[in-house]
Amino acid sequence: MEPREYAILGGIALLTVAIGVVTTTKPLSIFFIESLRQFLSTTASMVWITWWALVIGFAIAGGVEAWTSDEQVADLLEGHSPRELGYGSLFGFVSSSCSYSAIATAKNLFKKGGSAAATLGAFMFASTNLVIEIGAVIVILLGWQFLAADIVGGLMLIGLMAIGFVYLVPSAVVEQARENVLDEGGETVQDPVCGMEIDPEEADYSTEHDGETYYFCSQSCKESFDPEEANTTIPEQATSLSGWKALADKQWKEWGMLWDEIAIGFIFAGLIAGFIPEQVWTSIFSGPTFGLPVYVFWTAVLGAFIGVATFVCSVGNVPFAAVLFSNGLPFGAVLSYIYADLIVPPIMDAYRDYYGTTFAAILSGMIFGSAVIVGVLIHFIFLGAGLIPSASSVQIAEVKIEMNYKMVLNVFATGLFLVLYWLHRSSPMEEGHGGNMQPAD
Repeated sequence: MEPREYAILGGIALLTVAIGVVTTTKPLSIFFIESLRQFLSTTASMVWITWWALVIGFAIAGGVEAWTSDEQVADLLEGHSPRELGYGSLFGFVSSSCSYSAIATAKNLFKKGGSAAATLGAFMFASTNLVIEIGAVIVILLGWQFLAADIVGGLMLIGLMAIGFVYLVPSAVVEQARENVLDEGGETVQDPVCGMEIDPEEADYSTEHDGETYYFCSQSCKESFDPEEANTTIPEQATSLSGWKALADKQWKEWGMLWDEIAIGFIFAGLIAGFIPEQVWTSIFSGPTFGLPVYVFWTAVLGAFIGVATFVCSVGNVPFAAVLFSNGLPFGAVLSYIYADLIVPPIMDAYRDYYGTTFAAILSGMIFGSAVIVGVLIHFIFLGAGLIPSASSVQIAEVKIEMNYKMVLNVFATGLFLVLYWLHRSSPMEEGHGGNMQPAD
């Protein structure tokens, strides 16, 4: 994140504390002591109960990315039929959970000929909201009902985006967006060692093997490249040291891009839980004064606006979502908040740089509108099925270190994290670009 974004988040944090100070009925000294205690306790508790899921989720995602090939993916996403949308959703599911990485990859797939519906709709959304990591954290903090809603709603949102691109957005606008992407430079290729996207015309390092040219981002990647391992099977990768080093590098790249947003999500969840008095929430979410449909609709709009304003995306959204739900934000509106992670201001800026102002505005508006519509629909579908959980079921409690399954899983996850970190640090490729944690554009 940029310094400007941190400054905005700092301002939101100060505003949160200020709201608490203005609205509390307690003496300020007692308010600050109790609120600070609740803030620290809530933040620590959420980190404790989700740590193992984050580590294992990133490791699985790293293995999928390192041990499988994404060659010819764009060829499978050229249309907008259920087949192409299914492929886009599948590739997104097994891809990155980082929103910034997801939009860069989606741009490259779109640039190489994939349809807007399959790449900017199905792939981009699935790679942020339907991945393993976010699913695990949703189950832990919010419950299985929210995971089911996230999946069903996610597929509905992908369908709405596809309808929008096919029937509402003029084809000339879509092709102009593709021209804007093509004008920024030639097609990129993937470094076979580290997976970084690079422009072959600007690559300083390359080698040929069996008539095929491989391009590298650094000398160390070129030196560590073994052509005999370029097309190894998943079992061979999973049983080799080089395969696990590749997994370690991929998952560490995800940590490098997401750690600050995850931390911000936990911190903001703690701030909201600790410093906003209960009477503030009860006044905002006072109930369906003008009927339940109107109430769910306007809170879904509010949820999407909160998602945009907080700058936090992907997994980092879930802790904050848990606090919002526990304080009265309706079930469907919480989903609208989670789905809005692809239209935070920095990402909308990237859309404008990639596709031009017109298409960026259309894309952002479609995501916002789809998030609101799906949130409302899912709320009433799950309400009718009796599947909306109680707000009291949310996992927000004081941290307790006990000898139970959480302790066992966290100890195992910490060991796995340290081993993968050691493999990443000991990898030859680290010398060339280990400090570069930014997603490829």
